[in-house]
Amino acid sequence: MTVKVKGAVLLSRKAFVCSEYGEDAWKRVLEAMSEESRKQFHGLVLSASWYPFELNAEVDGAIVDVVGGGDLNIFKKIGVKSAQENLNGPHKAFLAPGDPIKFLEQSDRIYRFYYDVGYREFEATGSNSGVITTYEAETFSETDCLTVIGWYEEAIKMCGAKRVVMTEEACRARGDANCRYRVSFEM
Repeated sequence: MTVKVKGAVLLSRKAFVCSEYGEDAWKRVLEAMSEESRKQFHGLVLSASWYPFELNAEVDGAIVDVVGGGDLNIFKKIGVKSAQENLNGPHKAFLAPGDPIKFLEQSDRIYRFYYDVGYREFEATGSNSGVITTYEAETFSETDCLTVIGWYEEAIKMCGAKRVVMTEEACRARGDANCRYRVSFEM
């Protein structure tokens, strides 16, 4: 079985590179990828369609090499941009203005919009804190986890929170059983 991600994940990466570094930078990212993967991006990438996770991993590697200067933290910025685009657009209904916990309680529904295998749970640990855990994901990467952190931090801010702090406590890419993120914020 080929594990897949939604086109929205791929499109958010392209949008980030183009808006932050320009169209020429995106062309250089594509040039750093295999010919087969480049063809995927020369065709129509649809936000709601499924694409191989391997394509996502390849574009991530090219982004780090071409515009990230080898710094994986660029993916937190990509996550922020993705949240802004998706939560001000097609996934706006997920936002819970004034109630970040209500938003976070939708973590599994949100997860299924972007990934086809595994699930994500949120457990509140206080009125302004909790733990998000991803289970049974067949594919994982440090870059994907950093994107998740940036996405959730921005999404929580879009719900009205301030001083959002999200830290990764466990990561499958580092050999842990799950990916787990601790989050806290102020209102």
